[in-house]
Amino acid sequence: MNKTMGDEAQVVSYKWKRAFLILNCFILAIGNCGGPLVMRLYFIKGGKRIWFSSWLETGGWPITFIPLFISYFHRRRKNGPTTNLIIMKYPVFVASAVIGLLTGLDDYLYAVGIARLPVSTATIVIASHLGFTALFAFLLVKQKFTAYSVNAIVLLSLSSGVLALHTSSDRPEGESTKLYVLGFVMTLSAAALYGLVLPMVELMYMKAKQAITYTLVLEIQLVMCFFATLFCTVGMLINHDFQAIPREGRAYELGERKYYIVVVWSGILWQFFFLGAIGIIYCASSLLSGIMIAVLLPVTEILAVIIFREKFQAQKGVALFLSLWGFVSYFYGEFKHNNNRIEERSTDVKNPSQSPELMMTQNFAPRNC
Repeated sequence: MNKTMGDEAQVVSYKWKRAFLILNCFILAIGNCGGPLVMRLYFIKGGKRIWFSSWLETGGWPITFIPLFISYFHRRRKNGPTTNLIIMKYPVFVASAVIGLLTGLDDYLYAVGIARLPVSTATIVIASHLGFTALFAFLLVKQKFTAYSVNAIVLLSLSSGVLALHTSSDRPEGESTKLYVLGFVMTLSAAALYGLVLPMVELMYMKAKQAITYTLVLEIQLVMCFFATLFCTVGMLINHDFQAIPREGRAYELGERKYYIVVVWSGILWQFFFLGAIGIIYCASSLLSGIMIAVLLPVTEILAVIIFREKFQAQKGVALFLSLWGFVSYFYGEFKHNNNRIEERSTDVKNPSQSPELMMTQNFAPRNC
């Protein structure tokens, strides 16, 4: 009887975690599609501050206080007045700060790319981060390669190569080839660096000598974004961006009021991106987080073409096809791999009546939400 109740509890836990994972995927989708579009809008309508736009990618970090306070009052009501306001330990804080500084550098590289490239081009280039994520996940967290994941990496690399061979066809009007190539290289560098950041977060979860709860995940997110913003703040101070913001707002093509609306929404949407990405890592893995970011590429691509009237030449179509082929290959490989794991475990289970749903709980939900 107790075993049956325990099995039922595990199934309920799995269902809750699956719903939580879907919620984080939805949050990531909003940020991943909206962030690049609003950032590009900032640049094409007169914005020129690279460090400021990179600062906005993590400058919305105070938003994280909202779920943190909700979590604290929930824990306090459950555990009493002795509940700790902060649960993060010092080693996790240091690791989060280091990853945050790397994220700040990644923000800058990405901002340079978005300033120079059409969004439809930048999103295809940034999709190559899946290959870098797979590589660093293999090195840092021992993520296993399959023929399907290798195929996906090759296809994504080819898609970026196709774009690199046609650097002049969609160059924005008035921009030199040198600046366009710089944007391409910086975007590719941003993809590589973020491909390192995601497995580093997962490694931190694995090495943390404390329970990984969602409250801790939010605290990690807060620290990471704070230090990333601090990194970009130093760049803004050196570049005198704070003095230039009011002047830029007054000269903005859409008007000063809309300038600040664009700025605020940029910060909010990018915070959605980071919250969703780190939430998926918490509930699943860094590689799944990377896949979800890459899978949203076609949506961002289509929105950029519609909203900004960007050109969609043949080479972009080929690159997009190769990227989608890579995603499908990877997803199919993961689907087969997970099915094999479930079948292998089912042969070792003493209770033959154990449900497949419970097996999935054991496979995919190792952490407490």
